[in-house]
Amino acid sequence: MSMELQVLQGEFTVCQIADINQVDLSHENTFLSVTTDEISLVCESVHVPKNSTAVEPNWRALKVAGILDFGMVGVIAKISNILAEAKISLFVISTYNTDYILIKQDSFEAVIGELSNKGYVIK
Repeated sequence: MSMELQVLQGEFTVCQIADINQVDLSHENTFLSVTTDEISLVCESVHVPKNSTAVEPNWRALKVAGILDFGMVGVIAKISNILAEAKISLFVISTYNTDYILIKQDSFEAVIGELSNKGYVIK
């Protein structure tokens, strides 16, 4: 069985923010993480808040299609290994249902090729 990955449209930015007051959580594909060390936000680049203290733009995103069972092992490890062999870095976000893989824009087409060659279905 092949794994299906869905291309998310748009450009994403990974950023740190001073506080969550300017984060609009009504936008789809907005990921917020609050820890004792930082507040991180990943969102479409057009929605980056003005209070961002660090910004890393130009990311594209793939979503692992479907709902992943918590017992599944190695989903991200397999993708990560393929990209590591191709010397391409990634940024991963996990949610309750699935995983998202962010790749810098300039490597995105190479990633599509690498994963397709390894049997992943890209839609």
